[in-house]
Amino acid sequence: MNLPNRLTLGRLLLTVLFVGFLTTSTHWGDVIALILFIAASITDWLDGYLARRLNQISNFGKLMDPLADKVLVASALICLIPLQALPAWVVIVIITREFLITGLRQLAAGQGLILPADPLGKHKTAWQLITILFFLLLLAAGDCFGDESRWLRFFWVEVGPILIGITVLLTIYSGLAYLWKNRNLLR
Repeated sequence: MNLPNRLTLGRLLLTVLFVGFLTTSTHWGDVIALILFIAASITDWLDGYLARRLNQISNFGKLMDPLADKVLVASALICLIPLQALPAWVVIVIITREFLITGLRQLAAGQGLILPADPLGKHKTAWQLITILFFLLLLAAGDCFGDESRWLRFFWVEVGPILIGITVLLTIYSGLAYLWKNRNLLR
């Protein structure tokens, strides 16, 4: 197994550890969860870079890399629900969009077509990661400075909903635009 594929599998392991630390009441658990999420996100970039650079693109990587990405993001989003960072409906919208686009890509693959990622989808992913990192950073800051600090509450209550709004709008818009662009596959 080549290095990019090992990094992809490592991202899945980091996701399991991330969820464990974020969902248990361990001392500094939120800080460790933040570090693990950042490390997993770096492996996402690194495995693709190395696969292209070392000419080690494989069918395993083509399948597992986007799957590992979706598992990481969905895990983070789901874990943020009980922590009252994200409402459940937001997570449902985001995950539903991912299922729809994945289904469309499978439909295209069945017809011998490959649907590349759309630039708008990359912006959507960036905003999802920014929103997740924002809340993870606030949770980690709560571990360091106490959950009741005024500035922490301000960011949680005032800035958080703005990031969530941008993320949801981009998620819906990019999904609809991608479906519209590839509507001929649905006929």
